[in-house]
Amino acid sequence: MNELTTLERRAMAAISTPAGRMLIVAADQRNGMKAVMTDAPDGPDSVTADQLAAAKADLVRHLGNHAPAILLDPEVALPRIVDDGTLARGTALVVGMDASGFETVDGLRYTRYVEGVTARSVRQLGGDVAKMLFYLRPDRQGAGSRVGDEIRSLVKACEEEGLLLIVEVLTYRLDGESEEEYRALFPQLVADAARICVECGAKVLKLPYPGSAQGSAMVTAAASGVPWAVLSAGVDHDTFIRQVQIAVANGASGAMAGRSLWKDSLAVAPEVRRQLLTSRALPRLRELQAVVDGAPARGAVTDQGAPTIDGVVTRGSTGP
Repeated sequence: MNELTTLERRAMAAISTPAGRMLIVAADQRNGMKAVMTDAPDGPDSVTADQLAAAKADLVRHLGNHAPAILLDPEVALPRIVDDGTLARGTALVVGMDASGFETVDGLRYTRYVEGVTARSVRQLGGDVAKMLFYLRPDRQGAGSRVGDEIRSLVKACEEEGLLLIVEVLTYRLDGESEEEYRALFPQLVADAARICVECGAKVLKLPYPGSAQGSAMVTAAASGVPWAVLSAGVDHDTFIRQVQIAVANGASGAMAGRSLWKDSLAVAPEVRRQLLTSRALPRLRELQAVVDGAPARGAVTDQGAPTIDGVVTRGSTGP
């Protein structure tokens, strides 16, 4: 297990519930958030930067401030949401370092940093914790690969800055790989990706739901004591609640939820958005916290009929 420093332990406590489980509202999406804000013919391009910033401010004010922590981006949300006092004093700030999209080299995906964002600038933005997304195909890339080197380098930079780093990992389909082939490999890919990240020094992981209780147990074993939180990957709230309960029961240490909480509260006028964030998204957050902390979810949560990796998850991207 990669041990946390004293500063990292303090940061870990800040992003966790009183029961010690990670719970973070994800609002670092840019194109993904624009996409759910409009049904105009030109799609996300019809949403201006100011409109996106206003939506993020509402998310923080009416939802994120009720969670232990919120994940925000340094392109639209920050530093303004800190500087104008929108972010509550008691809510920890996780700063997403990854830019939108990815580059492809020899069929493999690589993410990029937001221009100018470093471990030091995360601190300067008021961040308590950093988060960086890496794409990984562990059947093609190991700890000695380019992505392994990138993870090690960032882990070291954050350690030197006294900054806790959450390593988010997504797997994906290769060119020429069928959905059925990818689905069969998916649980093992997630587990192997977790193992490689831990070998590269990762101390906290953000991972897709690996499809089942067995898959979750595999990930926990591969993580070798490093805590991991399950991400929502755009599934609906009820599905995510069931996934989280299965994952937590099999070793996951929490959840990071974005669109499952707020996606159906944004495609409305601002005044309606604020009301829906309070009346719809906030109760979802409270239910999620209860499940993260060990309360039963509504309905059956066994592997029989439990959510798998179909749909959004098999596409392998949460997309900033």
